[in-house]
Amino acid sequence: MQPVLKVQALSKSFRSRAGIFKRKHIQVLREISFAVGPGETLAIIGETGSGKSTLAKLLAGADHADCGQILLDGKTIEDDGVRQNQCRHIRMIFQDPTRSLNPGITIGDMLDDCLKYNTGLTSLQRNKKIKITLSRVGLLSEHYEYYPHMFSGGQLQRVALARALILDPKVVVLDEALSSLDPSVRAQTVNLLLQLQKESGLSFILITHHLSLVKHMSDQLLVLSRGKVVEYGNTASIFAQPKSKVTQRLLNV
Repeated sequence: MQPVLKVQALSKSFRSRAGIFKRKHIQVLREISFAVGPGETLAIIGETGSGKSTLAKLLAGADHADCGQILLDGKTIEDDGVRQNQCRHIRMIFQDPTRSLNPGITIGDMLDDCLKYNTGLTSLQRNKKIKITLSRVGLLSEHYEYYPHMFSGGQLQRVALARALILDPKVVVLDEALSSLDPSVRAQTVNLLLQLQKESGLSFILITHHLSLVKHMSDQLLVLSRGKVVEYGNTASIFAQPKSKVTQRLLNV
């Protein structure tokens, strides 16, 4: 089966000041490679500064790699037509949804803008799509008229999920998206994600420090350290017998 998302030798560096007149390159990611099939979940773990969030931004199209390839359904993102669809087919949910939601517009208008600028749906079609999506994530149709401050923390994460799903993506990147939720709400959200994955074949990239989530949700596990992949493979196998010292330390083996 062809992977829905394939990453090959992806590298990223940033320039920073090393003095008044000098700049130096900081290598954040070094030749990262992995693949995710339809309906699979890849978990990414690593210490602070390992490059996890930078990788998430590259996947979602929020930044560009120095070299390497991101392939979506076998087509490289560098192809213009594929790049235009990257933000539609690879969606991202952040840790703090309040920082990614405009407090001045209703949830309905926010979702409508997503559809208006990315699809050719009519106003009636968009309205129907929004209400169906709200229902899919456990929200009510009247939430269409709500502003972000009118939701609880758990509901806001469902709003963020609705915004990610509204364009029928193939991959959703969860960048610590479940970390700020209390345990009961987190459990409900995880169950919702797994249900949606089963129904539609969604693939997830799960970036988290919660090892219980990694064990429960992921099929594959990728371990980053200083921008490099130090371990990659079946989640259960790595938990049972981690090979690298970094993985052992992260799993407290």
